[in-house]
Amino acid sequence: MRFLWPELLWLLLALPLLAAAYVYVLTRRKRAVVVYPNLALARTAVGPTQKLRRHIPPLLCWLALGVALLACARPNATVTLPADTLTLILAMDVSRSMEASDVTPTRLTAAQQAARHFVEGLPSSVRLGIVSFAASATVVQPPTEDHQDMLDAIDRFELQTGTATGSGLIVALSTLLPDERANLEALLLNDPLSSFGLGAVAAPLGKAASTDAARKQEEERPAAEPGSYRNGAIILLSDGRRTTGPDPMGIARMAAKRGVRVYTVGFGTPQGGMVGGDGWSYFMQLDETTLRAIAKLTGGEYYQAASAGDLTKVYSNLTTRFSLERRDTEISALLAALAGVLLLLACLLSIRWFRR
Repeated sequence: MRFLWPELLWLLLALPLLAAAYVYVLTRRKRAVVVYPNLALARTAVGPTQKLRRHIPPLLCWLALGVALLACARPNATVTLPADTLTLILAMDVSRSMEASDVTPTRLTAAQQAARHFVEGLPSSVRLGIVSFAASATVVQPPTEDHQDMLDAIDRFELQTGTATGSGLIVALSTLLPDERANLEALLLNDPLSSFGLGAVAAPLGKAASTDAARKQEEERPAAEPGSYRNGAIILLSDGRRTTGPDPMGIARMAAKRGVRVYTVGFGTPQGGMVGGDGWSYFMQLDETTLRAIAKLTGGEYYQAASAGDLTKVYSNLTTRFSLERRDTEISALLAALAGVLLLLACLLSIRWFRR
């Protein structure tokens, strides 16, 4: 717990002084002489229950004062609260390796089924956009709150050759931050190895700003704290290594500079294996090192899923994470309310037991 006004905590020193004063008053109080008709009545009047009761209202008042003094110091605590409305971008690898049948019936089918479970579990406060990438990247579904549109987009995935992880990440980032879309994409226009492949969203976007201007603006941009962007995040799923397109680590640095978290999911095994069919085959290996580095750089997390069941669990974990979030919140009002409740309880008990 942190305090915005910690200097006011010195006021808490009044609590032990008040406690000492209370004890002093009790010891100095003169005992009144009362004549009782019988001993039983005296025992009832001064029994242990009555002795305990007379101290409870002052104790509650003392606690109420302590809680109120804490509230004056404006404490901040990390609490779990329902997440605000946010936008998620799911970037899914649809390269030919996703046709492998090591996960029944195929990796792509298993990934689609897990993604459907993810969509069905999303709270109404979450908008989801979907990007698919292979040698190029395409926005399959702009951010929407309509779960049926999300499910239909997942069903439209089509396998392609190549794996441009960086392209998938830059399109996801520009979809999450549409106001910066032109500058983000202009940074890579003169890279002959980029194969940027924006598909249906490509042509006019780079004309909004020159590459030099975009790079200068990027260099001058102050770096945000990792994970400080609270309005959304990116989920990147891949089952192989980059074969074309921009370096995903460079795109991850752009995301980190904007405070955008990227949660990465490696679908497959780090050891890899032969994948093929219909006359083609090649060795496929999960680039776990890069996926871990992207997540670490942006303040996200890396998940490894070797089966359809693992992937479903990963998405369930992410659903819970995006439904609830832990954040620093000032709890002065909560403590002030608690102090009020304690004070009210002290008054009610005093009236009920002692008629005063």
